[in-house]
Amino acid sequence: MLPPVWIIFRKYAKKNLLCLSLAAALLSAEAHAAERKPDASHRPHPTDARVTGVKVLDKRTRDVTVRSPAMGTSVPVRVILPVNWNRKPKATFPVVYMFHGGDDDYTSWTRETDVKALAKNSDVLVVMPDAGRNGYYSDWFAGGPRWETFHTRELVRLMEKEFRASRSRAVVGLSMGGLGALNYAAHHRGMFRYVASMSSYVDLNDPAVRLELALGTRQEGIDIKDVWGDPVKNAKVWQAHNPAAMPRAFRGTHIHLSAGSSEPGPLDEGRSSGVVLASVLGEAPLQGQVTAFARSLRSAGVDVTTHLYRPGTHSWPYWRAELHGIWPSVMKSIRQ
Repeated sequence: MLPPVWIIFRKYAKKNLLCLSLAAALLSAEAHAAERKPDASHRPHPTDARVTGVKVLDKRTRDVTVRSPAMGTSVPVRVILPVNWNRKPKATFPVVYMFHGGDDDYTSWTRETDVKALAKNSDVLVVMPDAGRNGYYSDWFAGGPRWETFHTRELVRLMEKEFRASRSRAVVGLSMGGLGALNYAAHHRGMFRYVASMSSYVDLNDPAVRLELALGTRQEGIDIKDVWGDPVKNAKVWQAHNPAAMPRAFRGTHIHLSAGSSEPGPLDEGRSSGVVLASVLGEAPLQGQVTAFARSLRSAGVDVTTHLYRPGTHSWPYWRAELHGIWPSVMKSIRQ
């Protein structure tokens, strides 16, 4: 029988529209005519991802539809163009990839933060791809979906070919997206100069995380074994997606880790008690994991910074503040 706190959590967890996969687990058009369009002379190979639609949202923001062979379907990607995109038609630009959390989508960063204002004067390409509401930023053990292949191979190449992205990259992810950012950096060394992981679990061996994943994915109708296989029989697969198990893989990349204390504060005012409860539970185990992981990274010679703040729950008000805090460092890291 579940303890009372778990019963309460299960009652309210579905109301958390922000990062349900982690919080719930505690129990995861055409382009503007003046704009440079993708090179029409490029004839994509059948195995290449390709742009099949562009919707203009404002002067610099586009919703791009990408047909992905790896996914076998189309995936939406929101893009903020560099400030000098039109003035420098032959230039390439550094890129910031931004990964959303569980039970959310590619619109979350522009919906919940002022990232467009932050990038107002920046000559960077900001790329916010969809990753499924509970895709775990992985090529699933069961054979599909193949989110990692889409993000790290197809999308990166497509941004370089069609949107003049350079190879100077940073990635910012929160919750499930933070885990994805770390795993991508470990699996593809040198792909990113800077990785920021906000409010993400970083150790899949933590018993609390195992419980979270089992209960949370079951509630969402997902079998975690489909994602990484059986945690015992397929332990190597699990460890290959466990940042804490591969600290040396992060050498050469700056890693920034942040998490709140799980205590509600002024930024939580005005939110329902159920949502706050889910946000509290979602953040509760993270500072301990982040502290241990940062220690391990430093021992392995990795350049790492941390921000462990108090108060702080698993919610957007704190992630907005964190984004503001790290933005200058992100920009500095990818200057060409």
